[in-house]
Amino acid sequence: MVLCGADRIEEYRDVFQGGRVGLITTPTGRRIDGKSTIDALKEICDLQVLFGAEHGIRGDIEDAATVKNFHDKATGLPVYSLYEGQRRRMTEEMLNLFDIIVYDIQDVGSRYYTFISSLKNVIEDCAKKGKKIVVLDRPDPLGGVVTEGNILPKEEFSFVGCYSLPVRYGLTPGEFANMVNEEEKLGADITVIPCKGWQRAALFPETGLNWIMPSPNIPTFETALVYVGTCLIEGTNASEGRGTANPFSVIGASYIKDPEKLAKEFNSCKFDGFYATPYFFNPYTSKHAGKYCGGIHIHITDREKAKPFEMGITLLEILDRAYDEFEFLPPVAGRDKPFIQLLSGMPLDKGFKAAEIIEKIKQEQAEFQIRKNEFHIYD
Repeated sequence: MVLCGADRIEEYRDVFQGGRVGLITTPTGRRIDGKSTIDALKEICDLQVLFGAEHGIRGDIEDAATVKNFHDKATGLPVYSLYEGQRRRMTEEMLNLFDIIVYDIQDVGSRYYTFISSLKNVIEDCAKKGKKIVVLDRPDPLGGVVTEGNILPKEEFSFVGCYSLPVRYGLTPGEFANMVNEEEKLGADITVIPCKGWQRAALFPETGLNWIMPSPNIPTFETALVYVGTCLIEGTNASEGRGTANPFSVIGASYIKDPEKLAKEFNSCKFDGFYATPYFFNPYTSKHAGKYCGGIHIHITDREKAKPFEMGITLLEILDRAYDEFEFLPPVAGRDKPFIQLLSGMPLDKGFKAAEIIEKIKQEQAEFQIRKNEFHIYD
């Protein structure tokens, strides 16, 4: 059985003493006994304020929706948003509310996911003010060995890609925090309370922990795994399955009339660990909402062999080649780049070749493996 950092706070009680404490968390911030990190910290320290990332501290906010400041009904504590409008950082007012900031969020192990972006911003903000940072570590659900995807260049940094990482980066939040602090020479005072019993090669189902949805559209571990590849569909006019029972595993569009043909094309690629079946769906929200869509349901047949990034980038090529109506979405207000470029970290145009990209990034993946080893906490 794996114990997370939140399960070990009594062992590290002294870390939380000597000042006012703030907590950044989501519904995943729970201990193995079911107690929330909020309640656990209230018992051992002077917890004064809560901070919510995307989706909020209770997980009731949809993706990309603004999270307003309010008072938590359960505790009476003030809750401040780290995801309000275009502001993604701590204000001077927020920084004056605590001396020690605690971070406890279960991540999904993909670069696109915004929780590590919030963590990076908090490290930068707190380093400037001399605030102490405590990371209650949790496993990388995708394991800490395999990495996939291109390394994000600095000129492509955004809130859906905040650092020079591959898409599947194989680091825990604590390891990522140490990497950013040391590589960027931020000088932040960071304490990582490590997991106990987690081994790098272990995927989430091997931990014995309950999967608590990190956001409304990542309902299962299998969703988190396939998300490494199919999140790229968000940058297109095809549906990534939002508004269905299987977001990111169901892919399609109203202009896809023959799902059987798409499934055969997908399966002809012989992706290790994946198999697709034809699927019709009618999403209740997001792209193609209320329209009858054809597409595929992607199944995971082997978690260990699956390479979701290679699958996802190849699926993009399949859709681009097979459907004249398929498009990459243009930049939206406030962005100067198409969303597919923010997600993928590279300009993608119609007619691109997935195999060329996969081959091109092999060397940078190998170099990242060496780089990340320096920050490993776990064997």
